[in-house]
Amino acid sequence: MADSKGKDSILKIDASGVYYRQLNDVLRKAITNGTRRIELRNVYGQRYIGTDLNVPVEIEILGTPGNDLGAFMNGPRITVRGNAQDGCGNTMNEGEIIIHGHAGDIIGLAARGGKIFVREDVGYRAGIHMKEYQGRKPALVIGGTAQDFAGEYMAGGVMILLGLTLGEGEPHKARFIGTGMHGGVIYLRGSVEEHQLGKEVGAAELEDSDRRVLKQLVDEFASHFGYNADDIMQHKFVKLFPRWLRPYGRLYAY
Repeated sequence: MADSKGKDSILKIDASGVYYRQLNDVLRKAITNGTRRIELRNVYGQRYIGTDLNVPVEIEILGTPGNDLGAFMNGPRITVRGNAQDGCGNTMNEGEIIIHGHAGDIIGLAARGGKIFVREDVGYRAGIHMKEYQGRKPALVIGGTAQDFAGEYMAGGVMILLGLTLGEGEPHKARFIGTGMHGGVIYLRGSVEEHQLGKEVGAAELEDSDRRVLKQLVDEFASHFGYNADDIMQHKFVKLFPRWLRPYGRLYAY
């Protein structure tokens, strides 16, 4: 593994063939020594990159990071110039993950804060058990669409499905959206049928407060990936929300 610092004070690390534990050890040592901008090249599935980091470091990844990218992190910005695997942002507290491609399953699992932006599609159970914690509100913005069980058991935060990878008039195909949802909100651009929603989920038109939240996050998404935010916002959105605070409370009542 060759490390070098360029003229722009970016630490460049070649991750080709480096075991994930060794790679993460190098990252932590560099950050402890004061490095605040890091470029990881030739990343091929190494797991846990950025896990539990709590300083405002910028990490740019060239390649495909493995599972649990940015898990438990609290402050860094991670940019992936490619696709990402499962569990991105697992229980993250603060910071940003920006993925210039697709992402796998359970992205944003139990996130308690911070923001995740994905340019294209994601897998199953996106945003599962997202929650709000100590004034933090996580946001997951997906440029394309998601597979089944998006927003499952969602307890807080904001998830947005922009549907930009769908054809003109093509609906989202995910089923069981928001199953077990008891907090937070999902904004979906395009169309979805009632039978695709979990029984705990209601649908409504946007209010002014919703549009303000959407505008801010869509502006950020557009700036990351080169879209026109106004063009995105011109299309119809639907708001999905939980009908009940504790949808399964009666199952555990005496």
